[in-house]
Amino acid sequence: MVVKTYYKTKDYCKVKFSFKVENAETIEILGLNSDWQNSIIMSRKKDGTFSADVNLPKDSKHQIKYRVNETDWLNEPEADSQVPNEFGGSNSLIIL
Repeated sequence: MVVKTYYKTKDYCKVKFSFKVENAETIEILGLNSDWQNSIIMSRKKDGTFSADVNLPKDSKHQIKYRVNETDWLNEPEADSQVPNEFGGSNSLIIL
């Protein structure tokens, strides 16, 4: 799930990512600000959901994927769109 909070006086948007996968030990977000090397580590909640709050520039687009347990790559089902990637699959697109 992606929840966007816009501020009238700020040039960024707070984006809350929440994601739940059975048997997940770790979940990371990759691709924010076109950075596929440095991930955002999501925090695990008591109910098994992972979440992270990230401030991103307004009027921007971000292709992302979740990396689960350092091996599985998954898309955000509630993203604004899905776009093809260079590996023959797709990335989730977040539009702010």
